[in-house]
Amino acid sequence: MKLTSRRLAVLHGREFRRFFTGYAVSLFGSSMASVAVAFAVLDGGGGGSGLGVVLAARIVPIVLLLVLGGAAADRLGARRVMLGSDGLRCLTQAAMAALLFAGQARVWALAALMVLWGLAEAVFLPGLDALLPRLVPPGELADANALLGIVRNGVPVAGPALAGLLTAVAGPGWVLLVDAASYAAGFAALALLRLPGAARATGDRPGLMAELRAGWGEFGSRRWLWVSAAQACLFNLLVWAPFLVLGPLLAHERLGGARGWGLVMGAYGAGAVLGGTLLLGRRPARPLRTAVAVTAGWALPSGALALGWPLPAVAVAAAGAGVTSIVCGALFATLTQRHVPPEALGRVSAYGTLGAFAFGPVGLALAGPLADAVGPGTVLGWGAGWQLLSCGLALTLLGRHEPAGTRSPETAPLVRT
Repeated sequence: MKLTSRRLAVLHGREFRRFFTGYAVSLFGSSMASVAVAFAVLDGGGGGSGLGVVLAARIVPIVLLLVLGGAAADRLGARRVMLGSDGLRCLTQAAMAALLFAGQARVWALAALMVLWGLAEAVFLPGLDALLPRLVPPGELADANALLGIVRNGVPVAGPALAGLLTAVAGPGWVLLVDAASYAAGFAALALLRLPGAARATGDRPGLMAELRAGWGEFGSRRWLWVSAAQACLFNLLVWAPFLVLGPLLAHERLGGARGWGLVMGAYGAGAVLGGTLLLGRRPARPLRTAVAVTAGWALPSGALALGWPLPAVAVAAAGAGVTSIVCGALFATLTQRHVPPEALGRVSAYGTLGAFAFGPVGLALAGPLADAVGPGTVLGWGAGWQLLSCGLALTLLGRHEPAGTRSPETAPLVRT
């Protein structure tokens, strides 16, 4: 009991507990919305091409505007831009629901609203990394990141299932209305936060381009940041994108189809929840080396599929990758929040995220043609091999040194946002 209480000590803080609750509710709503949007397009006659347009309309603004979102978080304050993001996302989901109820959900109209949804997410994502150090003591950052990771990986298990049921019974409009309400809950949680204040710098601020260059300087001056971002970029291009495209194909051929693939992805989420639970209350002596070393676990599910393992073994491998995902993500986020100056966290987070995911769409587009040329097992096998190699290369490039911070994590100030 005492061990459990110590691991969840971060929830004793009122401000983090309030934010965590609102964030969890909004994530659950978002996990439902993707199902509703897909069936809204398909039921409206948009077909596969229309669905592709609508889904891309959300992703493109995130990629294009993420860095500007990070600059906005640093310039205006993380909580302020996150409030605007939740407010805008609430309105877009309510507008989509209204279109569905009115029978006017044309592909172009849904795509336009999805652009706004993506724009809001481009602001929220870097804002979250910048806000968290203001919510919890420095010593509890790792636990806070682990809890957020547990929620991010846990809600996609239950949310889509509930969305499918509600869509079948009441229609996708009601699901989107629920999502709008979940964003309203997130907005309320952010609005109620009461954070200790600290003096902000006065005087003229540099221009936007100067701030972006300064953020890039903070990012590029830390080898551990850009090496990890480069490794993540190639992981998404060569490993994860092919796994997401070719995994269902191989599941259809020999793992029982959609049911088998659902078990594999459910095991991935369960592994992430387990990994986050095990990480709570633990402080690795070398968090950077630990975060990089565990990335070898991402080779497991691709390798299992390439080797033709049976469904139970592939599911266990996916669970191992889930553990990798949350341990690496939580430790790396904590390092960034501790060792990057607070006034640059939004931009540095945005540069890292953009670098990690920029080539993911390329991997998704190329996985199928490559599999046609050399076979899906070969593509997945090469990806698994690359992941193991990249883990060793990253550890070699980073050496034995942990990042040297610009501030002491024990004395880092809490800043009003």
